[in-house]
Amino acid sequence: MSVIASQATSTDDDLPEVRRIGSEDLRWALTEGWRDFSAKRGDLIFAGLLYPVICFVAALVTFNAPLLPLFFPLVAGISIAGPAVASGFYELARRREEGADQSWWHFFDPLRGRSRTPLLTLTVGLIALFALWLIVAYAIYGATFGAQTAYGASFGASARIADFAARMFSTREGWEMIVFGNLAGGVFAVATLVCSVVAFPMVVDKPVDAGVALRTSWKAVRNNPRETFGWGVRVALLLLVGLIPLAIGLAVVLPWLGYATWHLYTRLVVR
Repeated sequence: MSVIASQATSTDDDLPEVRRIGSEDLRWALTEGWRDFSAKRGDLIFAGLLYPVICFVAALVTFNAPLLPLFFPLVAGISIAGPAVASGFYELARRREEGADQSWWHFFDPLRGRSRTPLLTLTVGLIALFALWLIVAYAIYGATFGAQTAYGASFGASARIADFAARMFSTREGWEMIVFGNLAGGVFAVATLVCSVVAFPMVVDKPVDAGVALRTSWKAVRNNPRETFGWGVRVALLLLVGLIPLAIGLAVVLPWLGYATWHLYTRLVVR
């Protein structure tokens, strides 16, 4: 029993040292991220444009089908995959930091080098989290708004989206779905942040496995809970701004946040 307790207290001994940071470090990371984005002159803006395209596809799939209630959870949950997509930006920021070649094709280096296996492992974990979020979101719909509207009968292929929105915002069940859905979404957003804020840039930066990267990310969050929350709020607000109009702003916001997250990692973890 004492052996198990001893092992539990020393689980972080093999992890990199994590610094304590302040709000000024968050501002610094965003500033440096914007400088990286500006220096690249939008060379990889197409990576950010993938999100508006995905949102458009999600609309086509869900608007005229019984999956309409999943449109918002689908669009909101796509951001869960953000840290995986941003791995290319971490690589470019790392190369710029070292004064190495920053040509756009290096965006794909993490998929070809030593980072590939831990990166794919972490990505699979995010995909599983995304799938779980969709299941929870649809369950909340079924337990609240779905029971009141009998969606299958009332909203067929020719149903108008305006009718669905009107019922959602004008009924008690609709507001219950909004409240519980946002609470659940917040939990998934926090889980994504805790697991990814350090893990993804770390596997791009160091020859470590996914387990070490995850544990280091959790350690960084434990040591900086207020700053991690502050970073999450900043990310959420920027993503919200990027969604207006028609998610086109994400073409700028996502690369910016990718570069900024790299710089936050360099402040959090002693390299």
